[in-house]
Amino acid sequence: MKYKSVFDIIGPIMIGPSSSHTAGAARIGRVARTLFGRQPKKVIVSLYGSFAQTYKGHGTDVAIIGGILDFDTYDTRIPSSLDLAKKAGIEVEFIEEDAIADHPNTARIRVSDEKETIEVVGISIGGGKIQITELNGFDLKLSGMHPAILVVHNDRYGAIASVTNLLTKYCINIGHMEVSRKEKGELALMVIETDQNIDEAVMEEIKMLPNISQVTRMVE
Repeated sequence: MKYKSVFDIIGPIMIGPSSSHTAGAARIGRVARTLFGRQPKKVIVSLYGSFAQTYKGHGTDVAIIGGILDFDTYDTRIPSSLDLAKKAGIEVEFIEEDAIADHPNTARIRVSDEKETIEVVGISIGGGKIQITELNGFDLKLSGMHPAILVVHNDRYGAIASVTNLLTKYCINIGHMEVSRKEKGELALMVIETDQNIDEAVMEEIKMLPNISQVTRMVE
């Protein structure tokens, strides 16, 4: 097996005890926070497989909520995140699921406030690395390690090309891209990982394109 860097072997700088159960969990929570775009009022976390069996001992619970509070993997406040969430007025619930998930380290996170609810499914694949595999019922593959935009759009001819042409206009290189839809002709989701962060001005142009209903940005 080839590694791109020494961090693929030793894992990230983190609050312990586990790169997969703690650091990875924190990153899943932080991606959910980023996609929601603000601090939620309520968080429901469903844990599957190994996460469900060992989450208290391995700090998966405090890590996920730490991520929801926008803490990085090495933030010393992570062990106190449940108390900090309570002080911030965030209602938190954990559910230990019996169902067998595709990956043993799986978390389904539902975050909400009075305006919106989103549901994110993430898996921790080891060494602090993660994949987001579902967003509001759309299948996707998002690492959370690179700048990205998530574009909800009507499944219409030319919608994808209009976004990619705009990125080309601003010399933004696409590292990974995929499209998911629930049904033909209905809503679809573009996930585009890029080599550089996308400016807010470009985001606003994307939002103005035909058939685009929502755009979310993840920065590095």
